[in-house]
Amino acid sequence: MSERKVLNKYFPPDFDPDLIPRRKQPRNSQQVVRLMAPFSMRCNTCGEYIYKGKKFNARKETVDGEDYYGIKIFRFYIKCTLCSAEITFKTDPKNTDYAAEHGASRNFEPWREEQAGEEEDRLAKLEEEENNPMKALENRTTDSKREMDILDALQDIRARNARNERLGGSADLLAKLDMEEIENEEDLERKRLEEKDEELVREVFSKIPSASTESPSETVTVKRKADATEPSVHSLLSETSRSLLDLKASVKPPAAKKVKKNTLGIKVVKKQKT
Repeated sequence: MSERKVLNKYFPPDFDPDLIPRRKQPRNSQQVVRLMAPFSMRCNTCGEYIYKGKKFNARKETVDGEDYYGIKIFRFYIKCTLCSAEITFKTDPKNTDYAAEHGASRNFEPWREEQAGEEEDRLAKLEEEENNPMKALENRTTDSKREMDILDALQDIRARNARNERLGGSADLLAKLDMEEIENEEDLERKRLEEKDEELVREVFSKIPSASTESPSETVTVKRKADATEPSVHSLLSETSRSLLDLKASVKPPAAKKVKKNTLGIKVVKKQKT
């Protein structure tokens, strides 16, 4: 039992395959194959619907006297799943499809009718152009105009794609635009807050009472530091305050009394004679 699936069999040393007699078969013998229904169909005997893809054990044969440019045409025999009536269909290499032949009718397929209608319209158009030269000229003008419109649309799409590639893609472009809008809004808000702070500082610290003057009505203008270099205190004062400071600096203070110490550590103060 362990060797029932082994493909390599024992051949004796004196085995000669030429001595095996050929099996006699008819010229167009049928072969049993496993296939799926290539299209949905309905049995003509019992009306049972057979969907596309249903699996069958079918018999295959070559159709005698029929071919398409040297391509063989094959016929398949299947049985209905309900009444076991025989159904046949064959290959259609011209349309790369299958054609129902006997025992069943193919279900309606709208896309096939559409293709057939388009083919009929094309043949009617060609026949009309052969009989009417003006109609042929009009059709050629319409076709050329349609081609120009298609080329213009294609050129626009290519230009848009090239522009998007230069800018880093449409998604990146949208992200950049959103970031720029956010940055602009943040800059505007920051600028508005700074202006508001400047106005508040200007109102509160623009003028303060001068402590160096006797009259309280006199004020001193205070300037804010705008640059990295800090201004001197002298430049921040008013002209009156600066003049008072200069006057005080010009007046010399009285000389201090000289104090001497003796050897005993007693301070001796000399009085000046009057």
